[in-house]
Amino acid sequence: MVLTNDVHLPEESELTVPEVNLSAATLMASSFHLGKYCEHANNEFMLCRIEENDPRKCINEGKVVTACTMEFFRKVKQTCLSEFDQYANCVDKSSGDFSLSSCRKTQGVFDKCMLDKLQLERPGFGYFTEARVHDTKRPKPQPEPKTIYTDPTPALPDAERDAARPARHGSRFYWMTE
Repeated sequence: MVLTNDVHLPEESELTVPEVNLSAATLMASSFHLGKYCEHANNEFMLCRIEENDPRKCINEGKVVTACTMEFFRKVKQTCLSEFDQYANCVDKSSGDFSLSSCRKTQGVFDKCMLDKLQLERPGFGYFTEARVHDTKRPKPQPEPKTIYTDPTPALPDAERDAARPARHGSRFYWMTE
């Protein structure tokens, strides 16, 4: 990829954030509550990505999402660790594809703990597919003016265009002609 001097690339210090080092089963078990807890930060990040069409401009929003995720797991660890561990262990070991269907009992215990101690209710089925309007304080980006290039290749003269005839020996795609 060729870059010019006017392209700003972020430094490594701008990109360095603490990572969420958790297993797929742990993330799957917490996905509904995590999605509800960090909904505003996630929506802000996704809106930025869609509007800006440049991931470099959304680094700060991505950091907010990561910070929100870390905060969520710290709260879960402080309040509902044993219930969450049972549920995540069930999700991990009950099926090969992290299916939640065989872990409904441990899910109920975890959901009750999250509701009682963090006042965070598990969202209903289809909650994340509903259309919503996201209110943001970030200004809407102005579209960049499109650069218009002159056509470097001149068109064929009319006489040559009219003289274009079909190929002498027919199509190259002989298997399609029959």
